[in-house]
Amino acid sequence: MQDSIFLKKLKGQQTDRPPVWFMRQAGRVLPNYNKLKENYTFHELMEDPKLAAEVTLMPIHDLGVDAAILFSDILVIPNAMGMELEFTDHGPVFNKPLKGLKNPADHLVPAPEKLEYIYNNIEEIIRQRPANIPLIGFCGAPLTTLCYMVQGISSNPNFPDAIKFLFQHKKEAQRLIDAIADLSAHYAKKQIEHGIEAFQLFETHANLIPIEMYNEMFMPAVKKISAAVRETGTPFIFFPKGIGTGLKCVTPELADFVSIDWQMPIDHARELVHPEVGLQGNLDPRYLYGTTEELKERLEQYIPFFQKHPNWIFNLGHGFLPDIPYENAKFVVDWIKSVDWKK
Repeated sequence: MQDSIFLKKLKGQQTDRPPVWFMRQAGRVLPNYNKLKENYTFHELMEDPKLAAEVTLMPIHDLGVDAAILFSDILVIPNAMGMELEFTDHGPVFNKPLKGLKNPADHLVPAPEKLEYIYNNIEEIIRQRPANIPLIGFCGAPLTTLCYMVQGISSNPNFPDAIKFLFQHKKEAQRLIDAIADLSAHYAKKQIEHGIEAFQLFETHANLIPIEMYNEMFMPAVKKISAAVRETGTPFIFFPKGIGTGLKCVTPELADFVSIDWQMPIDHARELVHPEVGLQGNLDPRYLYGTTEELKERLEQYIPFFQKHPNWIFNLGHGFLPDIPYENAKFVVDWIKSVDWKK
């Protein structure tokens, strides 16, 4: 796929503009997705290959982004480890989270075959996609996945029970982390076997513990997943949201690119991250609530950054919020593709 601007950038090649895609781009910001949701549940969209392909490729047709990301969920890994997961109108719910169980790792029953339907989806997406559009695979990173497994689905984004568990039961937590890493590495390799061309690891809750604890308990698991991906020659993107100055731990041995959240100024991130690691991000998605003129002013601030640091992919500092105006999302893509980046 030599004409993909996204893959060129991931491989360190020069491009006239930054590639653009969005986290959560296949979702409620798109009017056509909302029409589909009138007739199908989230679970139905995930499990039917033709529907999953339609949703995955919808941002390509409706927004004009440079890459597709697999339409799936980070909680498929816990589900494939024996945890019952129900997709409700209010999101996925674990019927029996691990909190309160003695030796919770003993209750896991890994069943990798439960992920087979996702590989069928990937193959269907590959069949349907435009020739120059790469497919990004992904999974949830170990800390984020563990938080949901222990806490269940929580209205408290700090996952207090899960974090307490980490401090009170370190050895048992390590057993869970190892199990998550093993299945996630397997899952990543299988996605690659079935056709994805890049992989992103989502550590949405990296901010919940001290960086020293993250490096000790979770970074070895991240490295295991990264190694499984990169040994195939597939580019690896790490998104440690909220890790702050811990970005300096992201080295070329760990990742090809690191995605930067909106709390961290992109210039500061560039100073912290090893120069051989590319950056992705970091527009605050809430800017898309404003007028297009205000949005344009914000976007223009990235032009001098790209001139100085061209190993950068445009994205948000987190995913689309569901009520962001579709017109503003489309404006961002059109602006990126039409503006003079002075390269």
